[in-house]
Amino acid sequence: MNAPLDPSSFPLSLYHKAKQLFWDPQAIDLTQDARDWARLAARERDILLRLAAQFLGGEQAVTHDLTPLLIALRRQGGRLDDKMFLTTQLFEESKHVEWFDRWFVEVASSAPPAPDGAAYRALFYEALPAALDRLLRDGSPRAQVEAIATYHLIVEGVLAETGYHGYARALRDHGILPGTLRGVALVQRDEARHIAYGLHALGRLIEAEPALWEVLIARLNTLLPLALGIVAETFGPYGDDVPFGLDPDEFITYASAQFDHRLRALERDLAKVGSF
Repeated sequence: MNAPLDPSSFPLSLYHKAKQLFWDPQAIDLTQDARDWARLAARERDILLRLAAQFLGGEQAVTHDLTPLLIALRRQGGRLDDKMFLTTQLFEESKHVEWFDRWFVEVASSAPPAPDGAAYRALFYEALPAALDRLLRDGSPRAQVEAIATYHLIVEGVLAETGYHGYARALRDHGILPGTLRGVALVQRDEARHIAYGLHALGRLIEAEPALWEVLIARLNTLLPLALGIVAETFGPYGDDVPFGLDPDEFITYASAQFDHRLRALERDLAKVGSF
């Protein structure tokens, strides 16, 4: 039998926050959003559809690919509090899929366009599933570091955070789609917990085996260009006249800053425990 749960556990605190901050994608009022959508110009709809399709595709991918991490923790004798938190993350990823699926039906009245950029395919259809599927046959600390770096730091901590930031700013600055803005804010709130867990898990793995720091850096250096490439692919079709006045350079700068922020935070945490 497992020992009693440690009330000071960080993953357990994230588990409790997930319960306290529960939200239902079906409860958000999208009435005004449908009215606003009907008044948007075709180019404005196009970029919002493009971004929302990337969000939906990304959420579908991470929902599909998270389970192997739970299995690896189970096989490696991982902590119960980690597994408890990850069950909330899997549930929340499913809610995010539900949210964006509902948005396409009730606001856009359109099927999502298929994201087809080379960088998007390389990250979501190749690197992400390969890193997580590997855990089904190799649950080693090295494999866990590479999977968590891919999932929690690059996909969620850099790419999703950047996309949601820009998407929300466009809506907020133009006073449109209030329900969509609310839904995106709630998704971001969930993602913040997921990223915090990823940093915590990486810190614990590297503290136990400091050589894994180089594994992490190598993985991040491989994947960051793909994340930045997705930003470039998103805005490429619009040239110098991006709808809503969005600036691709601002997105690149924001994505790079998110990357640096996560890495510096991890370095500080490891320095505190003497791993550096």
